[in-house]
Amino acid sequence: MDGTQNVYIMLTDTGTLFTKSIKKYTRAPYNHASISFDPDLQELYSFGRKHPSNPMNGGFVREDIFEGTYSKYPETTCVIYRLEVSEREIVKMKRVLNVFKKNQHKFLYNLLGVIGVSLKEPVEFSNSYFCSQFVAEILHRSGVRLWGKLPALVTPDDFRTNDRLHQVYEGKLFEYGPIKGRFLDGR
Repeated sequence: MDGTQNVYIMLTDTGTLFTKSIKKYTRAPYNHASISFDPDLQELYSFGRKHPSNPMNGGFVREDIFEGTYSKYPETTCVIYRLEVSEREIVKMKRVLNVFKKNQHKFLYNLLGVIGVSLKEPVEFSNSYFCSQFVAEILHRSGVRLWGKLPALVTPDDFRTNDRLHQVYEGKLFEYGPIKGRFLDGR
């Protein structure tokens, strides 16, 4: 049997108009999900804004805390979870992630999917995801089953309420230990 490793799920609330609109409906504290393979969140992936100042241009993104969207919203709050998985599952996740990386220009943000979640009807398109659907898809394709529902119906709040995820931190993003240290060092 191979050893266990960790993957990290970060949920955030930037306080943007889009986030406030979603929050009004969901009543959940966090409405964006990202995945990382390191506790320092140096490699953080999701579906969201491709350019920080343009909320209409979304898709697969490697999120940069210091230069991307989060840099525009220093009051962003977050919760970070650790999920124990096998080495084999990590290898599978990274393989799936590499498909997204190699074809990132082909992926679009699944805005209709967000509406579908609210109606409890999955809306799936080829190469189109919303943030929590993407994170759930990475896990699902790697054999990690956290819920008995399709990735297209997974919300950020589903991560928050899953017993397999262990909370590492909750508070302001830029006060999270590893990020705070890099922030104070000028990155």
